[in-house]
Amino acid sequence: ALPRGAVARFSLVAAWEAGLACTRTRTPVATSWVVEGEGALEMVSVLRYLGGACGRAHGGFPGGFAASRPAPGRPRPVCQSGRRASTSSFDIVIIGGGIVGLSSARALILRHPTLSIGVLEKEKDLAVHQTGHNSGVIHSGIYYKPESLKAKLCVQGAALIYEYCNQKGISYKQCGKLIVATEQEEIPRLQALYERGMQNGVQGLRLIQQEDIKKKEPYCRGLMAIDCPYTGIVDYQQVALSFAQDFQEAGGSVLTNFEVKEIEMAKESPSRSEDGMKYPIVIRNTKGAEVRCQYVVTCAGLYSDRISELSGCSPDPRIVPFRGDYMLLKPEKCYLVKGNIYPVPDSRFPFLGVHFTPRMDGSIWLGPNAILAFKREGYKPFDFSARDFMDIIIKSGCIKLIFQNFSYGVNEMYKACFLSETVKYLQKFIPEITISDVVRGPAGVRAQALDRDGNLVEDFVFDGGVGDIGNRILHVRNAPSPAATSSLAISGMIADEVQQRFKL
Repeated sequence: ALPRGAVARFSLVAAWEAGLACTRTRTPVATSWVVEGEGALEMVSVLRYLGGACGRAHGGFPGGFAASRPAPGRPRPVCQSGRRASTSSFDIVIIGGGIVGLSSARALILRHPTLSIGVLEKEKDLAVHQTGHNSGVIHSGIYYKPESLKAKLCVQGAALIYEYCNQKGISYKQCGKLIVATEQEEIPRLQALYERGMQNGVQGLRLIQQEDIKKKEPYCRGLMAIDCPYTGIVDYQQVALSFAQDFQEAGGSVLTNFEVKEIEMAKESPSRSEDGMKYPIVIRNTKGAEVRCQYVVTCAGLYSDRISELSGCSPDPRIVPFRGDYMLLKPEKCYLVKGNIYPVPDSRFPFLGVHFTPRMDGSIWLGPNAILAFKREGYKPFDFSARDFMDIIIKSGCIKLIFQNFSYGVNEMYKACFLSETVKYLQKFIPEITISDVVRGPAGVRAQALDRDGNLVEDFVFDGGVGDIGNRILHVRNAPSPAATSSLAISGMIADEVQQRFKL
């Protein structure tokens, strides 16, 4: 069951999407597209009288003007109702076009439809990094410390994701998950995990024995398991792009190819221009283009510490990238796995261990491992960035973490090099799998926050700063898994915090 406030907020959003805010007829509406140019961003605004709802903006317009449908992942036409479209000035800017940034932008514009809100994304497409490189699991919330933000927001967020997908017609599968103990020594940890899930309010949990494991997963071997029927799978990139469409249809603007380089207070001009006074924060990109705004929310994922530092706020906790490599089960062997099969996690690490994950396209992913990456967007084993490497060595507490967990790290690297070792581990669960049944698959990079003592920051972290900019900015500093599952719940919390902090 959801908290009353969450249900009320989501019902309001659903009502808004049904047309409460977009049923004004015969009203001038500015419809804009983002035009990318060298060193500049231009918006082309076209005023049209719409005979119907604002949601028609991504199709054809009355009067013979037709808009072409954008390519997948590209910003859709922007429907701005009742205010001037502008390339340079916004009330609120969200930095980061992943699932957390887009869900937050959506929540803010639905709650504050009269404000101008923009999203800045450094890539040419949206949701291409952590959002587009994860396993696609809708987590139930069983793993996380009771009363933590992760636990609360995951349980709430899973319910909201299912409801949102139902409303939007986005395909998902509630295929469930088994967390399987294959050795006697794992059973006490499994039972403790079950108790934690019950404390977190996870729906439908039950402990099952060998015979029931076989009923759920005929090819899986185990002594005992937790059955999590509420776990599912979805394409989070599709969900994120749907958030972007909601945001744009509500009047929001998305600027791609905008890699933030500077964040500073506007220098007051002699003429005391209206924009300089109303929009005091200047955000510049690497090409010299700039955007002005009143307030900033950063959802920068792998670059959250650097964006915070650019704004004059604390760079801590530092982000350390961990690459996760997947293997693919060959199509003729996919019958071996029906739902998610996970090991009993090691509580010393935030990673859940190598597991079996069905995908929406019918494939089965096996993984991921957890390897220290030497580049923040290093999806290949030999990707390297000197700056990212030096940040890991000098600025973070990663060296302490490595020494504390040296054997674990060496074992992960060994398994990454030799697939047979990973297959040997997977055979504990499904003995029928052989090395000839798997091939190397994709990889993702997890943005893991780390303090200077080498401790992994386990919970979500949201903070601001002090001074002129610090008082006008909210940073999402640590939002790894299950942030995709929790994205709608996180966005509601961010909208609450923005409203309170900035007195909107």
